Amino acid sequence: MCNGASTAAFPCFASYVRARGPVLLRTARALSANAWDAEDLLQTALAKTYLAWERIEDHNALDGYVRRALVNTRTSQWRKRKVDEFVCEELPEPDPVPAPDPAEQQVLRDAMWRAVLRLPDRQRAMVVLRYYEDLSEAQTAEVLGVSVGTVKSAVSRALGKLRDDPALTRAA
Repeated sequence: MCNGASTAAFPCFASYVRARGPVLLRTARALSANAWDAEDLLQTALAKTYLAWERIEDHNALDGYVRRALVNTRTSQWRKRKVDEFVCEELPEPDPVPAPDPAEQQVLRDAMWRAVLRLPDRQRAMVVLRYYEDLSEAQTAEVLGVSVGTVKSAVSRALGKLRDDPALTRAA
């Protein structure tokens, strides 16, 4: 078992990343607007985790540590975003069209995911942590450093936006 000793740190860390990378990438993808940003976000969070590897006492709680690093890193990016970035209805370059999938559930999942991506960053983070990561309201509040009431109200507003999203009513 990996114990954080410096000679075993890299093999243990590499083993952890191989085992948990896909799950962590899914979380990063949920916090980011596109796959490339998600990969960059995860890479940054894993770099921070590796630097702290020997200081992490409970290696059974690594997912929580990395998840917190993901949210903190993404929050820092939100705060440092460039002034020349503007929210607009249409992107300057179109998204690649996904291959058509005949399964109705997949269509609904895709529509739901697009609707989640249209949520404001903070609401998206709360919805992702509550429903995609299955955290409680208290855990979500702790990860984001806000009160439980803030989580409840923001998630309620986000769910209202999702209920009213015309793309979801067409997909259902």
